[in-house]
Amino acid sequence: MFFASDNWAGAHPEISASLARHAGGFNAAYGTGDIDREAEQRFADIFEHEVSVWFLPTGTAANSLALAAVNRTGGVAFAHPDAHIREDEGGAPEFLASGVRIRPVQGGNGQFSAETLRHAVEPFSPGNVNIGRAMAVSITQATEIGTVYDPGEIAAIAAVCRDHGLPLHMDGARFANALVSLGCSPADMTWRQGVDIVSFGGTKNGCWCAEALVFFDPAMARDMAYLRKRSGQLFSKSRFAAAQFLGYFENGLWLDMAARSNAMAKALAGAIAASDKARLAWAPQANEVFAVLAKTEFERLQEAGVRFYDWPEPAGMNLGLAASETIVRMVTSFATEEADIERFAETLGA
Repeated sequence: MFFASDNWAGAHPEISASLARHAGGFNAAYGTGDIDREAEQRFADIFEHEVSVWFLPTGTAANSLALAAVNRTGGVAFAHPDAHIREDEGGAPEFLASGVRIRPVQGGNGQFSAETLRHAVEPFSPGNVNIGRAMAVSITQATEIGTVYDPGEIAAIAAVCRDHGLPLHMDGARFANALVSLGCSPADMTWRQGVDIVSFGGTKNGCWCAEALVFFDPAMARDMAYLRKRSGQLFSKSRFAAAQFLGYFENGLWLDMAARSNAMAKALAGAIAASDKARLAWAPQANEVFAVLAKTEFERLQEAGVRFYDWPEPAGMNLGLAASETIVRMVTSFATEEADIERFAETLGA
């Protein structure tokens, strides 16, 4: 019963097969080969837009280099207090983006509103030499607590960004899960609403080690070749990342995997809601399920072989936890089976 993270799941067989098909022979290195170009065109087709695509090994690299690409001296970026780019990158954005600071924008439900963003940005736009100046905004889709911004909310945030001349970045580590949840197209969740840059995640959704940084305005990526190399993130055989994305997109595999993951999360949430030993902290919208249970129950489930993490109470949420209770996060993946949910439900009810 592995619910610790979708990173724990392996690679989908069809992605492994795509990697194997492209493993032999010779192809130009450092992102200049035919396989790289083919994968880049797939991104353009999926987004229905000209794109500049940069293959990377980790989401941390994608988020950090997104900020590096648009940073200005004295730059201040804005993100939710719990955003991965702010809390979980080990200082990589600040380091790789030459000292950028990431200011929190408060909000419940793992999100912030356009109006709250406006109030947070205004003191830094145009800013001054003492406090710095605004340079970007980042949203997470799906968020760190498994909720999803709808297109209208994204468009409202993008409008604030346009008013202040700021690029809007989307951390899409779970991009496919959010997309399936909304039931819209990639274009409708991104550039049509005003998103400029996407950290496009594949690793959490069935890839081996494949992330991409996608720019809808290639001019924003003018320094990316240098930034990627300087940060040590340039694969010599980048075709192996590209080959994974070819398999990922083939016949809608990426959406099928995300749909499976989301469905398993819904089933998991149902098992929790039906129990008298736990309660849902909030309704899941993607593939992360958060529950409240007694600390003793948490320990019992861990001892019974359920793998998941306890979790701090998110910013802007007031769940009224008792001293004896804790929040836990459980994540499903394309590899989660219905039998896993059934075993968990039995274990929880034991």
